[in-house]
Amino acid sequence: MTLTEILGKKYKLDKSENFDEYMKKLGVGLVVRKMGAAVSPVVDLQKEGDEYVLSSISTFKNVILKFKPGVEFDQETPDGRKVKSTITINGNTLHEVQKDASGAETVIDRTFSADEIKMEMSVNNVKATRTYKIQA
Repeated sequence: MTLTEILGKKYKLDKSENFDEYMKKLGVGLVVRKMGAAVSPVVDLQKEGDEYVLSSISTFKNVILKFKPGVEFDQETPDGRKVKSTITINGNTLHEVQKDASGAETVIDRTFSADEIKMEMSVNNVKATRTYKIQA
């Protein structure tokens, strides 16, 4: 499966594993962690020219990332941190590396398939997985 085949498809959060611990490790406060854990974002990927647009839409916060593969960009994370991000594409996986001002590094892999996105995140040896299922 290639990314081209999943462009424009919508995937809704189905389950999370260890997400609260992951957010704690990032220094996210309790209220924002609870809100983040309670919502089920809908994710989709579009392509506009040579840029990709990755959207995560929820009742808590909408996040829209515009990126060119391999080109660093400034990003504000859903919890409000300012980071430098680089997203590369490896087959059907978006590999994102975020670096904050202190140099701490977060790695997020989003692997797309016909019916789901598996999002694996890690920071300082704390890992979390979020699975999104395709919407009919």
